[in-house]
Amino acid sequence: MLYYHIGSGAEAFTAGRNDQLPYHVIQGHQIHKDHIAVIERPDTTREELEGYDAFVTQLPDCAIGVRTADCVPVLLYDPVRRVVAAVHSGWRSTVLRISQKTIQLMTERFGTSPSDLIAIIGPCICHDSYQVGKEVIDAFIEAGFDAHCWTKDKPTASNCCNGQSEGNDVKYHLDLWIANTDVLMDAGVELHNIRIAGICTFTDENYYSARREGNQHDKRNINAIRLTVSE
Repeated sequence: MLYYHIGSGAEAFTAGRNDQLPYHVIQGHQIHKDHIAVIERPDTTREELEGYDAFVTQLPDCAIGVRTADCVPVLLYDPVRRVVAAVHSGWRSTVLRISQKTIQLMTERFGTSPSDLIAIIGPCICHDSYQVGKEVIDAFIEAGFDAHCWTKDKPTASNCCNGQSEGNDVKYHLDLWIANTDVLMDAGVELHNIRIAGICTFTDENYYSARREGNQHDKRNINAIRLTVSE
C-alpha cells in the first residue's frame, strides 16, 4: 500500500496489485469524461455513480476513490474547508481539464481556496513508456497545452530521408505528470503543494497496467482519500 503524507485530518493511499483495501471506498463507473459527483451519503453505490470520473465530499470518515491502470489519479485535500476529491484523469479527461473543473466545483460549493489545496498525482504511466499518435497530441494542442508536455520520437531509418512525409505515422511520448501539474497550477494550486508519486505503472509490476497487461476491467489500482474523524 502506498500511503501519502498530506498532513493531519485526512488519509490518502493507492492500493496496487497485492493490496487489500483497509475500508470501504466509494467508487463510480468511469467513462473518461469530466462529470463530477458530490458524495453526500456514505452508502452511495457504484450504480448511482454511472458516468462520473471525479468525486468530492465533505463527509468525515467516508473514503472516495478512482480506479486506474495507467491513467492519472489526482487526489485533492483542502485542510481549511475540510473537503477532499478523487479524480480520474486519463489523457481524454486531462484534455478536458477535469481536475481544474473539480477544483472549481470545490470552490463554488464549499468555499475552497485553490492555494490551500494539497494535490497528489499518483502512480500512472510515465513519459518514457507512453507512446501516442499525432491525434492525441493534436487534442492537447487544441486544448491549449504547452509543448513541454510531450516529445517527438526520432525518425526511423525506414522513413528518414526517403521523401516520405511524417503524416499521422509520427509518434510522440506524452508526459501526463507534467500535463496534470499544469492543469492543477492553472487552477491555482501552488507548485510546492503538488506531490508526484513518480511511479510508472507500466514498468512497476506492483501496479496494474492496461498497456502492459491488456485492458482487463476487473484489474485496477484503487486511489482513495478520506477525511479522518477529528478527535
